[in-house]
Amino acid sequence: MEKKMTMRERRDAGLAYISDESIFEEQLVCRKLLQKLNFMDRADFDGIGAVVKELFGKSEGAFVNPPFYCDYGSHIEVGKNFFANYNCTILDVAKVKIGDNCQMAPNVAIYTAGHPVHPVSRNSAYEYGKEVTIGDNVWIGGNSVICAGVHIGDNVVIGAGSVVTKDIPDWCIAAGNPCKVIRKITDDDKRKLFHGEEIDDEAWADIVGRMKF
Repeated sequence: MEKKMTMRERRDAGLAYISDESIFEEQLVCRKLLQKLNFMDRADFDGIGAVVKELFGKSEGAFVNPPFYCDYGSHIEVGKNFFANYNCTILDVAKVKIGDNCQMAPNVAIYTAGHPVHPVSRNSAYEYGKEVTIGDNVWIGGNSVICAGVHIGDNVVIGAGSVVTKDIPDWCIAAGNPCKVIRKITDDDKRKLFHGEEIDDEAWADIVGRMKF
């Protein structure tokens, strides 16, 4: 007789699962770390960075401005120079993989968790998680929501207040509810700052001197 999968195994396979005692035990570890993180001295940058490293499954130089919320932490993998501003929420039932040099404005939410549509199935306590991936050099504007199963490409800007329900390709600006591609990002955008305003000469000279294009 084939052995039944545990609820953890079902969750990690992206199948319908129920949050049983073993899953609550995992979440308990995360909640203790979040309690520590969210009540730390906000000026203790090194301490905050150390707790974030302990919390995330993978990180290198990551920093978040507390408060921050997640379910497990261990399911979150971020690349180099990750930054999340105040009040970020990542429901990491499934994997959340984020590339290098990604920034999140305040109140960004990433939801891998979902529930059945029909109330009979939903009321059974079964739920699911679907992976979210975000590429390199992505900036997500404030109050944006990234929904379960979404894949965002490299070099993308998501406008503030967006609800991202479908995949977003590389090198574009996307915004809205539901989020849609507005236009491609090109070399003409290198010196753009805000709307029609350009980066000033002093700052631009510094950027050119430090960065490779």
